[in-house]
Amino acid sequence: MFSKILIGVDGSDPALHALKAACELAKACDAAIYLVHVPHPETVAFATGAVAGYHVATTMPDEKAVRAAAAKIIASATQVVTEAGCAVTQSFTKRGDPGDEVIATAKEIGADVIVTGRRGLGNIAGLILGSTSQRISHHAPCAVLTVP
Repeated sequence: MFSKILIGVDGSDPALHALKAACELAKACDAAIYLVHVPHPETVAFATGAVAGYHVATTMPDEKAVRAAAAKIIASATQVVTEAGCAVTQSFTKRGDPGDEVIATAKEIGADVIVTGRRGLGNIAGLILGSTSQRISHHAPCAVLTVP
């Protein structure tokens, strides 16, 4: 049924739940797993553990911090996938709007399904602009599974 599963990750608890659900689906379908992460200041703060002196509202992380945080989030997601008995075929770190970039990555790899958490780290932005998972559901080129 599904041969390529793309999972959007941001380091949040809903993304962790999405990873676990996607791994169960991958096992059932013998599907390949792909990860995509689109860093934002909130995800950088989360990945760096909100270290002392880091203020999301007033300090924008530099490119080095963004890359380091993205690598940490991808590594953590890869570990979850591995512990679930699966393997990551490929991972991507993109820049831009998370919804747009997840959709673009799904098209790029020919994903059969996109799996995301319902609410990630962009809760406040989601209230104002609409959530990433809603955007993906409305514009995805394939099936979408949104996990609470």
